[in-house]
Amino acid sequence: MSEDHGWKNFFYSRWFLIGVVVATVLVGFAFVKAYYQDYQVRQEIERLQYDASQLEAKKIESMEILKYVQSRDYVEAKARTDFNLAKPGEQVAVITGATGAATGGQVKKKVIELEHISNPVKWWRLFTNN
Repeated sequence: MSEDHGWKNFFYSRWFLIGVVVATVLVGFAFVKAYYQDYQVRQEIERLQYDASQLEAKKIESMEILKYVQSRDYVEAKARTDFNLAKPGEQVAVITGATGAATGGQVKKKVIELEHISNPVKWWRLFTNN
């Protein structure tokens, strides 16, 4: 009976209570750490899935561009614009002396004119459309 009483005293002692509290805290920390790592892994999986979907969309777009570049329409358009070629029976018109918007650049006269104007006046003209 005295051994039975010894175990009972051990379970009701402060040392047992401290041991249980320490063990509970350690298990709690381990659980929180594992949960946080799981959360980080789930976030990484979501990010990688998003990246994969973006890359898949880019791949599809690239495949469409490649398909167009390999098409006869692209080859014909490129031959017309880069090499000034025409289909048999078509006539090519060459326009020279194009200015401004037609050439995609600025007219030299206007560029030279703006070189001699001060910056504040240039800004004023920009905002007042003069």
